[in-house]
Formats: sequence, C-alpha cells, structure tokens
Amino acid sequence: MKRPLTLPGGRTAALFIDLQEEHRQDRRFLAEDFDRVLAHAASLQRAARARRIPLYHCAFVVDGAAANPPFHPLRPDGRSLFSDRDDPLTAICPEVAPAAGETLLIKNEPSAFGAASPAGELRARGVEWLVVAGVWTEACVDASVKDAVALGLRVLLVKDACASGSRAMHETAILNLANRLYGGAVADTAAACRLIAGDTVPAWQLEGAVPFRYGYDTASALYQNL
Repeated sequence: MKRPLTLPGGRTAALFIDLQEEHRQDRRFLAEDFDRVLAHAASLQRAARARRIPLYHCAFVVDGAAANPPFHPLRPDGRSLFSDRDDPLTAICPEVAPAAGETLLIKNEPSAFGAASPAGELRARGVEWLVVAGVWTEACVDASVKDAVALGLRVLLVKDACASGSRAMHETAILNLANRLYGGAVADTAAACRLIAGDTVPAWQLEGAVPFRYGYDTASALYQNL
C-alpha cells in the first residue's frame, strides 16, 4: 500500500544499472522503451546531483578470456556473446553517463554487489536508502536489488526508470521484486525526484510478504497501481 515516505538526504545514494548503448543499438538486446527509461534516469540524476546525493553507475563488460560465471555464453572465437569488452556498445549512453567524481562500476555478473561491489563505500558514507534504476529488470536490476536488501539497504525501486526486453518481462519483474522488497518502496520517476529533493511523498511500501498473487490478466493493472 502507499504510505508517506521521506528519504534522508545525507543517507541516500542512487544506483544506475547497465544503461549502455547495447540496449538501444544491438537488435538482440534491445530494452523496450529504452529512450523513455534514459530520459527518466537523466531526471533522477539531475535531482540527485542537485541535492548532492552520490551517484553510482554500473556497466556490464565481459572479458571472454578471463574467468566468467559458469556457462556464460561465448562466441566460437571465445569472445562474449554480449557485452564483450571490445564492443563499443558497452559504453554508457551519453545522456546518463557518469559526471566527474561519480563512481563507475565495471562488472561481469548481474549484481552490482559482486566483485565490484560498492557496499563498503556505501557503509562508510552511512547510506541507508538506495534509489535504483536500470536494465534489464528481471536480470541485473533484480539481482542488484536483492543483494542490496540482503546487505541491509532500503531500496527505492523506480519502476518506470527500469526496462527489459518486453513490457510483460518488465512489469512482472517489478511485481516479483515488490513482493519481497523488505524495508523498501516502489515509485515512479516523478515521485522519486520529489523524494530525492527531500519532499514527503506517498510511495508503495511492502506490508507483510508476497502481497501480489497475479495472473496474466491482472499483472499489468497491479503494476500500474504501484
């Protein structure tokens, strides 16, 4: 249900996951409505910078010759099937690229909290809330959010600043995360920008566990009501 929420400015950070050119230029890995997601992510970044909230950016980059997660798909020549280190499309889209002094995390696994984890720095900063946006919702966003919650962070998941290969993939992934977003909240970009600015805003927050038992006919409406 929606309840008033206020983010503590000095204890909030923002994480932007894999907003790379691959997802708008490589036909195999296009994220649906990606230009909209980029515009929303840019709005969140402007709001965060205005309040001097630290920004963290992730890029998924794989070296096929190095040790990778088991069964990672490779081309016949040994290069990664996607996000290969030599592919210029691994670049973060310029409209949401890190500004000077912001942290860029290069990862070769779904979660932002793997080998390149910013967990230690977030703890040192006293961060309690992490605003999350990015792609793909059911993959790297999902893994990062779950690991953040396991580390004791409260996550504000910005639903319309995330995307996947289709609307159905994205919306059900958001519902799945909402079902287990302990200590966190879900909001759209407009509400999230107000929260980042220090306003108190109604935001969907988890009560109990697994509130959404959705079907093919109900998932989209439940998503819209978050």
